[in-house]
Amino acid sequence: MRRGPRRSWSAVVLACAVVVPAGCADFDDSTAETDWRSAPELSAEAGPQPQLPEAEGSAEPGGPSTSQTPVPPPEGCTDYDKAVIATCLDTVSAVAALPSDGSSVTALAGERRSGEVFLVNSDGEPQEYATLDVEPTGDGGLTGLALSPTYAEDGLVFAYLTTAEDNRVVRFAEGQEPQPVLTGIPKGADHNRGALLAGADGSLLVATGDAGDAAAAADRTSLAGKILRIDPSGAPAGDNPAADSAVYARGLHAPGGMCGTEDGSRLWVTDQTADRDAVYRIEAGEELSVPAWTWKDRPGVSGCADWTDMLAVSTEQAGNIQNLPLTEDGSVGGEPQLTLDGEDNGYGLLGSLDQVTGDVAVAGTINKDGGTPVSSDDRVVLIVRQPASGSGRD
Repeated sequence: MRRGPRRSWSAVVLACAVVVPAGCADFDDSTAETDWRSAPELSAEAGPQPQLPEAEGSAEPGGPSTSQTPVPPPEGCTDYDKAVIATCLDTVSAVAALPSDGSSVTALAGERRSGEVFLVNSDGEPQEYATLDVEPTGDGGLTGLALSPTYAEDGLVFAYLTTAEDNRVVRFAEGQEPQPVLTGIPKGADHNRGALLAGADGSLLVATGDAGDAAAAADRTSLAGKILRIDPSGAPAGDNPAADSAVYARGLHAPGGMCGTEDGSRLWVTDQTADRDAVYRIEAGEELSVPAWTWKDRPGVSGCADWTDMLAVSTEQAGNIQNLPLTEDGSVGGEPQLTLDGEDNGYGLLGSLDQVTGDVAVAGTINKDGGTPVSSDDRVVLIVRQPASGSGRD
């Protein structure tokens, strides 16, 4: 298999886990923590799953090695860990899975500091897809990617990024210049990060940071610290809680990621604050004030995936997956169990997570931005849900 000096690939294996008034921005057409119950034993709906080989020397896909010849450490951009599908990227802060054909996985991987977007595939070489102009100050830059609801027809992709003037949402297609969709989101010294999620109804959800002003999260006249809901042109979605307003929910500070069920009936957002990390259930028109779960040890919650009976949350400080059991009504039913936990997990800090299909997700690492990178960092890895082991406390 060809390996370039900057990118390399290995075969894939499974790894454990899993709107203020419109006038305030420019639109351009070019749960309670203590009410716990035992989680029911549910099974996620089976869908077409990518056919992925098992790890060499593993008892089961993604499991601990039982071989006397463990996977050797990476050499340059060559990574012998078959869970790794792309190497030698720079701080993969945003990923977006493309529709799966059931035989392989294709995704877009975005670098926070360079603004470069790559098309990555589990059985081929990466391709340069787009370069976005970003200002990566603080935690800003390119921090969110989402496919257009009509991607199969138009090939459009949305990105959340920081520029010299503001934070904004743009749209682009391969080989085309990006076009502004929603501009004027406040920019500050920090908390510029944001996240995107394509809604099942054709809308686009935008999670924005508070731009270093904690009070802005509750300010109805600011686009900072909000969940915004817009249509693909950037206008407020027609059935938002307030007419002519993009605000869907408020109360965020430094959002890490959003996820939900396929039908959009259940939506989640992760957030980091000065004294705790949290995950919230998103409800239209509601303030994000009562988290579904909090982490006082602040593992750095980032991306998430809704596994039907479990919510998987990746972390960019602890470098693990926090698996929260869910009850039938979608509330958290107990303490998180940890996967990919420990110094030998092989991947380090996990910055982004996007569900591919069924029990499969794609993740990016951010070891070059505060971690301890190996020679093949930063990487893109497939995460396939596995039984959790161990537990963590809030």
